Amino acid sequence: MRITVLAGPTGIGKTDLSIELAQHWGVPIVSADARQCYAELAIGSAPPSPAQRAAVPHYFVADRPVTDLLDANRYAQQARPVLEASLQAHGRALLVGGSGLYIKALLQGFDDLPPADEALRQHLTNRLAQEGLAQLAAELCRLDPAAAERVDLANPRRVLRALEVTLGTGKPFTQHLGQGADPLPYPVDFYCLDMPRSELYARIDRRVELMMEAGLLAEATALYPLRHLPSLQTVGYRELFDYLDGLSTLPEAVARIQQNTRRYAKRQLTWFRAQPGVRFLPVAEARAALLID
Repeated sequence: MRITVLAGPTGIGKTDLSIELAQHWGVPIVSADARQCYAELAIGSAPPSPAQRAAVPHYFVADRPVTDLLDANRYAQQARPVLEASLQAHGRALLVGGSGLYIKALLQGFDDLPPADEALRQHLTNRLAQEGLAQLAAELCRLDPAAAERVDLANPRRVLRALEVTLGTGKPFTQHLGQGADPLPYPVDFYCLDMPRSELYARIDRRVELMMEAGLLAEATALYPLRHLPSLQTVGYRELFDYLDGLSTLPEAVARIQQNTRRYAKRQLTWFRAQPGVRFLPVAEARAALLID
């Protein structure tokens, strides 16, 4: 039994290759993407197309509303039995995505965090909308100084979750981390797709243009009343919400989506390069390298 992980930055071509691999091995695809799981993000999260999802079973793709918040721990708890079912049925499992923390939580075990406190979460979400992220991040660091090194303070969803746990338990969030580690007992082949940075950035810029042509603005407009949700504090929507608030022009918003997506791709590559056991594969060579098995 083996787990194959196909990771990489946004826009690099994971979806098309994963479809080929899944069909070649006769396995479903277990997605590890923090945004493709939300059904309403049908354009902005660039999920597999309906035809692709019909060709290969997909898990954690468009399977929940944006109001049903999924974090790395909850994802790992839900995805582990799906991954193990594929291993039992086929002797292999295919995990595909760019959300490194989701992949890590699933493979190495999730932290022993308390269940979501919906009332407290809503209170903090309202505070985020009223006070801004910087204020909540400062409060988290005051209550849990170690959080400055362990939590992505630029990510509203992670700041909200860390504050929720800290305030709800009376115990610093970072003291909960690593308490429930239980790595999956299977060999893992971990691949990360790569390509020259200039080529990747050109692909990202073009993909944003195609998203706009496909109706991303209309999608963001429909979601605007829910813009306070952590699941919508993401590239592609934040910038268009600013446009809808009159804070930028539409061309400025599109340019910021492109810029912020490029920055996100760079952070993804940095994260994967820091993980042990990850093999980087040039996109041009990946298909031949992986389909030989």
